[in-house]
Amino acid sequence: MDIVRLTPELHFFRFPVGHVYLWEDADGLTLIDSGAPGAGARIAEGILEIGHHPGDVRRLVLTHGHIDHVGGAAEIASWGDVTVYAHRADAPAVRGEAEMPPADLSDWERPIFERANKEISVAALRPVRVDREVEDGDVIGFGGGARVVPVPGHTAGSVVLHLPAYGVLFTGDIAARDPGSDDPDTPVFPGVFNVDPPQALDSFRRVALLETEIACFGHGEPVAGGASARFREAVGRLS
Repeated sequence: MDIVRLTPELHFFRFPVGHVYLWEDADGLTLIDSGAPGAGARIAEGILEIGHHPGDVRRLVLTHGHIDHVGGAAEIASWGDVTVYAHRADAPAVRGEAEMPPADLSDWERPIFERANKEISVAALRPVRVDREVEDGDVIGFGGGARVVPVPGHTAGSVVLHLPAYGVLFTGDIAARDPGSDDPDTPVFPGVFNVDPPQALDSFRRVALLETEIACFGHGEPVAGGASARFREAVGRLS
């Protein structure tokens, strides 16, 4: 895992599969997503490396219920006074009470999906409590007020988090960039492995309407400036 400081408040924890982001506020730390199973220990090491303690984490916000985003959640939730957030539609799966519906895969997605799954141990996944189920328009108390915007299609309970005060967007998997490229001009594109592909494209188009400078993806390098323009270009390519 590598750590990249994107702004004074925002750190990017780069994982091979399922990136994690950390936001610093005066009242504590917020993690956005938790990586694949086994990521918790590495996230804790990273928090120590940047001069904080895992016990400083106050919030863990899950953009959706897939294993590469919730894999470290149970460990993180045990660190202390941590509130775990997830959308109500994915919360039963996060708690281990239901299965996540399978993706509707195109033929070209299938081999990529199979390769990605070989890197993750499903058996190691531990359910985690959800302390607060979020809905459209909810505001979570970090980053000057993080707006919850549902973006169903990748999963029924996928959300993005928009921080208008800072121009930052956490996309989860409704959008992505090529994970194998660190070229700053790498395009943004709609996420893959969607449970409802047409709905996911509609959600992607809605996300492109948000005004953002920095976009943070579950897969692929963040866009460090001019993110809204990148999303508009991506929507143009879909037309």
